Amino acid sequence: MKILSAENIMKRYGEKTVLENVSFHIEQGEVVSIIGPSGTGKSTLLRGLNFLAPPTEGNVYFKGGRLSKQNIDEARRKMVMVFQSFGLFENMDVMRNITIGQTDLLKKSIPEAEDRAREILKTVGLSDHAHHSPKQLSGGQKQRVAIARCLAMEPDIILFDEPTSALDPAMVGEVTAVIRNLAKSGMTMLIVTHEMEFAKNISNRVFFMDERGIYESGTPQEIFDRPQKPKTQAFIFKIKTFGFSVKSRDFDFIAMLNGIDDFCFRYAVDDKKAGQLRLLAEELVLNIVVPRFGACELALSFPESREAYHVSVAYPGEEVDALETGDELSVALVRNTAKNIERAYDGERGVNTLNIDV
Repeated sequence: MKILSAENIMKRYGEKTVLENVSFHIEQGEVVSIIGPSGTGKSTLLRGLNFLAPPTEGNVYFKGGRLSKQNIDEARRKMVMVFQSFGLFENMDVMRNITIGQTDLLKKSIPEAEDRAREILKTVGLSDHAHHSPKQLSGGQKQRVAIARCLAMEPDIILFDEPTSALDPAMVGEVTAVIRNLAKSGMTMLIVTHEMEFAKNISNRVFFMDERGIYESGTPQEIFDRPQKPKTQAFIFKIKTFGFSVKSRDFDFIAMLNGIDDFCFRYAVDDKKAGQLRLLAEELVLNIVVPRFGACELALSFPESREAYHVSVAYPGEEVDALETGDELSVALVRNTAKNIERAYDGERGVNTLNIDV
């Protein structure tokens, strides 16, 4: 059963587009984590779902009904949100923070609300903190109270916006442990997080956000172990990259070679690998691709593990293998240097790509 759906969500702030054509759905009982670099719209998306930052265009559906400014207050009772900054009422003790929503919105009696609060405080490990003020709590305890307050509303889904980002490292574990227990209980959750191992272990699906939307999605194994798209790979594996764009045959090849040397020096690439990367770039770009195709995009990369070094050259035109038609000596040098060579062709864009591992 679909609990929450987004349909072509777009969010603009003035002339700046933050989200564009974002669509997805969350099934009941699913835990979906949203990861990605800062500034890619993760929190904006979450705030758009519960209309704290209403979408500029597109629709949000909760339990089959379309959300609007007119019905969002009712929906928020069952689609609750945990913020980075806790959001507790500083003038109320823990018990009152947890019961106020129950008495005001769910119309429970005070004794009934307090019984429920004590039950939930036990769940989050804070039974003996019921009458503490927020000022007496650590950051991890405050966030656990914030989660308890959400649970008191008997939600259908919880939205977590970086629930551990404001915490000291020592306190992160106590909050993620509570969220893990919620996942085991079958709670539906959508979690924006920068804790990669946590996201990998807790999620049914993972959304990687970039380019104003969901750039890649999949199971934790697909996203963390076998990501398919370049930006996901760079983020997950912390890949070091160098790129150079060749627009014409009269390009500044000295600038390209200096860039490669600087890349190798900056990331302490050993002399042997640095020599191989420079050789491949020279032969591929200067002697094989550019003389025939006139333009190309060169990219060098390697993951933090340094298990492999990668050279990629993309060039325009009909499907053709540049290594089958290029200068014979240069092609032989490339083949002898490479550990593995693969070629791909994107017919829609008319772009060939040579991918080489060294």
